[in-house]
This record gives sequence, structure tokens and C-alpha cells, in this order.
Amino acid sequence: MKTEIVLTVAESKRLIAKGVAALDYVQDKLQKGVIVVASGSTNGCLYEELTGQKIDRRAYLTGRTTPAKGAPSWQVEALHDLVLVDGKPDPSLDRFSALEKMSWGDVYIKGANALNYAAGVAGITIGHPRGGTIGGAMGTIIGSKLRLLIPVGLEKEIPFDIEEASAIIAEEDERLGMVHSLWPVRGHIFTEIEALDVLCGVDAIPVAAGSIVGAEGGLRLLLVGEAEAVKKAAALVESIQGELALS
Repeated sequence: MKTEIVLTVAESKRLIAKGVAALDYVQDKLQKGVIVVASGSTNGCLYEELTGQKIDRRAYLTGRTTPAKGAPSWQVEALHDLVLVDGKPDPSLDRFSALEKMSWGDVYIKGANALNYAAGVAGITIGHPRGGTIGGAMGTIIGSKLRLLIPVGLEKEIPFDIEEASAIIAEEDERLGMVHSLWPVRGHIFTEIEALDVLCGVDAIPVAAGSIVGAEGGLRLLLVGEAEAVKKAAALVESIQGELALS
């Protein structure tokens, strides 16, 4: 059976968060282990899915892209990093200090700002001279054999090689204004495609993208699978349609 769905960017974030929360190895680490959920717009949804707690997701953001003109000014106090130890938030830990307690198979969850889906490469925008979150974590992630889980919407797909773009950015040249660095990373890239597979067992095929009146950056997906799986996926998507964008 086939059906077609449309997801706004906000709806995709919610869908991806639900899929991440349902992953077998995430569920395992909720029983015994450590999960770090670094701040980010998709991870704000994940915070809610993992804790069952509604938050002001504007307070759980890190580096972001907003309109050059007319961007909102938010007066919100940042939330403390979500670090789950055996499924319970540990407020004594943050995204950096938790690394000292993490061991093989524990999960570090970090969003991305760019995606080369077919190549399995994500790109993280860096404004901090020492590499920000990913710069402070990557050595331990690799050295301690942690799982790097990268929830990222297909809206972040870019038509240029991320590793090449990173090299071009790093070339010495005159700069006008801020030019962010771009860190190419590999890990478990988890998009709407993976979420619909994990949650419903359907294949999701992107067939169109972008639109108007709130669906800018959105996605049209063809869902293919057994009849019951496709119906389940359609019902799931309907349940999250109307998810409000941050504003």
C-alpha cells in the first residue's frame, strides 16, 4: 500500500523525537546507562518525549539559524542540559561533565545544521573557537566508544559536499562579518525516514520539499509498506500535524 503525507519542519522535529525515543538502544540505556541530550530544536522535542515533561523549547536551543531581519527576541532562561542516568535526570551533570561517567554504548545525542544523507555525513555549525559542544565531546565519544546519535530533519539536506565546504570555510581569506566553521561528523543519522521505519515499519521516500503558508522547508513523503503499517503511519502523522513552530 502507498500513501502520501506532508510534514512541516515542526512536525518533522516531533516525529524524529518520537522515533529516537523508541530506538531499542535508547530504551536499553533508559534502563541502565547514560544518555546525554544536547540542546537543540529537535532535541527540545526529544527532551519532552524522554521525560514526559512539557518545556518551553525556546529555552533548550543552541546555535541556530534565524531570519537576518525580523528574528524574534526571546526572554527565556536556558534550561539545564538533560542527562539521564538509568532513565532519571541527573541535574549534577551537563553535556561535558557527563562524558566522564559515560562508557561503551552510552548515547550522546547531538543535532546538526547540514546533511549529506546519501553520504552519511552531517555538518555542525561552529561559532566557538574551541569547537562548542561537539568539539568538547568528540574525543570522548570516539575514545570511549559511545554512540553518537544525530537527529536531523531532511530540511537540512544541502546540495554540496559538507567536507569540501568545511575545507573551503577554513581557507585563509578576507572575511566580511561572521563566518561559522562547519564540522563534518558521522554517527547514527536519524531523519524522518528512520523515524517512520522504527515507529511504523514503513519505507518513507521523499518526493517533494518546500511550500508556503507555514510549510516552508517542509517535506512530502511517499509511504510504502504493508497495509496495516501504512495506516498506522498515516494515523501517527495525523496525530502530530499542527505541531507549533517556535516563534
